[in-house]
Amino acid sequence: MASGHAFEVMGYRLEHDRGYDPATHMWVQPLGPGRVRVGFDPLGRETAGDVVAVAFVPVGTSLARGGEMGSLEAAKFVGPLNAPVAGVIAGHNAAVLGDPGILNEDPMAHWLVEMEVAGGQLPGLLHGEVDVAGWFAAEVERYRAQGVIAE
Repeated sequence: MASGHAFEVMGYRLEHDRGYDPATHMWVQPLGPGRVRVGFDPLGRETAGDVVAVAFVPVGTSLARGGEMGSLEAAKFVGPLNAPVAGVIAGHNAAVLGDPGILNEDPMAHWLVEMEVAGGQLPGLLHGEVDVAGWFAAEVERYRAQGVIAE
């Protein structure tokens, strides 16, 4: 499912065709005018631990950036999933709802929700290998220093 345009940062695979939200550790992939897919970046998934359950707010729910788009139950985290962009929930990934453990294999290959975004605006996201790699490497170092992830 990878786009074929991946790059690696400190052992983690990221994709060029996505924006990354530093606040939520979610990726946002534009699908077409005003529509995006949202998923976990690999560091967000790793710091949560093995995912065992997910739930999403109903299709049609309007959310502000940072609003609760669902909930997560994982080995190290139980709590809300916050939207990396403002918009309306347009769909849920049935494969992830049916088998949340697939997120543990490759979070970049499995989206969580699709959203309609007003005017296709995606403020606050990091784009491009240089910006994303610099932020992501600093996050890996920070989490390692805190003992959240292994060396």
